[in-house]
Amino acid sequence: MAKTSGSDETGQTMADRIADLITDTAVNAPRSLQKRIGPSGVGNPCSRALAYHQLDWPQPSARQEVIAPVIGTGFHGWMEEAFQRRQTAMPDGRPRYRIEERVTVRPHPIEARIVAGSSDLYDRLSRTVWDWKLVGKSSLEKYRRSGPGEQYRIQAHLYGLGQENGGEQPQRVAICFVGRYHELIVHVWTEPYDRQVALDALARLDAITDQCTPPDDGRHDPYDTAFFAQFPTSELAKCRFCEWFKPGSADLAVGCPGITKTEDRPARHGFESLIAA
Repeated sequence: MAKTSGSDETGQTMADRIADLITDTAVNAPRSLQKRIGPSGVGNPCSRALAYHQLDWPQPSARQEVIAPVIGTGFHGWMEEAFQRRQTAMPDGRPRYRIEERVTVRPHPIEARIVAGSSDLYDRLSRTVWDWKLVGKSSLEKYRRSGPGEQYRIQAHLYGLGQENGGEQPQRVAICFVGRYHELIVHVWTEPYDRQVALDALARLDAITDQCTPPDDGRHDPYDTAFFAQFPTSELAKCRFCEWFKPGSADLAVGCPGITKTEDRPARHGFESLIAA
């Protein structure tokens, strides 16, 4: 539940109503209702979370982390307007910037395996794919010191692949971190676009999706704790923000307890070792 307070009984009622409006609008936004996985989710280091997602598994409880996405969506809209005002033409007459345009990262005859999303910005002049991240101060410092992490890095290259599929020739990907506090601080991470980063992530997603089809062994309910236990979690997972996080859960078919102790962390192997860099 949202934390609310009012100066009196009327103020409390008003605060509750505004909190309900914000929550309801956020959880019913098109992005929140999207079932098909997008570029931001493909690189999730937690294979179990990806399995839950690909199965459209019931969530143990409604997510309450709504205000950060609301603020982030507002910032993306602000940046869209800023670049629209600065739009210029290329020598061939095309607009320099592709702004918040839908790209198809991976077309597929099976609807559930299509990967597509809205790319924040593509600059045709510099051939750079941009992604905006509005973050808190501690997060910004972490990304400045240690890089964006594999999930964000994979997302950037997936959007690069989407731009390439749309006929562009991306040469770089860039993630722009902007601090979400009173002092303007901007940090940009960038590297050359690498199609293989995106293809490897899609191959991992396909392997997990294939594994989500249980063997026909006659069991009444194959999706039990043992089934979900075969998908490793990750020490890089952001459990607190996961829709299937259920602290203390002993039944993985109901929810995942996350990783709470070092000894619970799975050994890295296969693709899991690649995302731990």
